[in-house]
Amino acid sequence: MKIIIPMAGMGKRMRPHTLTVPKPLIPVAGKPIVQRLAEDITRVCNEQPEEIAFIIGPAFGPEVEGMLKQVAANLNAKGSIWYQDEALGTAHAIMCAKECLDGKVVVAFADTLFKADFKMDTAQEGIIWVQKIEDPRAFGVVKVNDQNVITDFVEKPQEFVSDLAIIGIYYFRDGANLRKELQYLLDNNIRDKGEFQLTNALENMKQKGVKFAPGKVTEWLDCGNKDATVYTNQRVLEFLRGDATLRGKNIHLDNAVIVEPCFIGDNVTVKNAVVGPHVSLGNNTQVSGSVITNSIVQQNSKITNKVVTNSMVGSYAEVCGTPSDLSVGDYNVIKD
Repeated sequence: MKIIIPMAGMGKRMRPHTLTVPKPLIPVAGKPIVQRLAEDITRVCNEQPEEIAFIIGPAFGPEVEGMLKQVAANLNAKGSIWYQDEALGTAHAIMCAKECLDGKVVVAFADTLFKADFKMDTAQEGIIWVQKIEDPRAFGVVKVNDQNVITDFVEKPQEFVSDLAIIGIYYFRDGANLRKELQYLLDNNIRDKGEFQLTNALENMKQKGVKFAPGKVTEWLDCGNKDATVYTNQRVLEFLRGDATLRGKNIHLDNAVIVEPCFIGDNVTVKNAVVGPHVSLGNNTQVSGSVITNSIVQQNSKITNKVVTNSMVGSYAEVCGTPSDLSVGDYNVIKD
């Protein structure tokens, strides 16, 4: 089985955090988003992936490529790098790694994490992972029949047709068949809103008799912008509460309170501070005289004399306030 992860987007909604690192490499609970995605897919599959193909932009650079190959190596899989030079849609992105479209294939877009309690049935012809949501108008949805087979794909329905939203993870038993259908779209310049779309290939496959089943996840987590990523960090920390992987090495705590769940990386120093709940502190971070809740702080950063909440702080950043010596009377309000 192969896993294909398109991740060539620039992550504009996550700037400034994506100015120096691609969005899928932003850490959530101490691990890059794309690493958690690959691990979670492997966990629900009944087979060990032989290859993980990453589709990236040409400007990502050799350091990022090395990090991605290491993600695959950690899962005992070959890591391969493919390039999408121009953003021409989901079908075009997948075809940038067309040599990998053979045999059993999982396609997973890299701004999604999930929680699932099922094991994937690789004997199925195809599986489209979905989650039931309250307002499906902003998403592609599927309709299913009494046999739990997908009958329709509907993009952003304004009238209710289904509440099963497509989360961006797909399984194909026959990757070569998917490649043929995607190539047909490209060869015939079949576009939707100016781009080549995977859903058009799925519809063609369905019309030719391929049966797709829904794979229903229990939680779908988006990493599309800052607030969504901070919330995802919160949920992943809750999933992993008490897990040994949430603590690094050489952690120095001095008059510090850690309110669980939190991730604390290697060589982190916390002095005269309260951290948590739902905080991730990257390696070599220093926190002093501060209160941090519900936030992500990346590596080698310093936070001093600040109250920080619902925030993301990048690597090698410094966030400093000024300590106060106050005498505040009754009924007064002091704000920074």
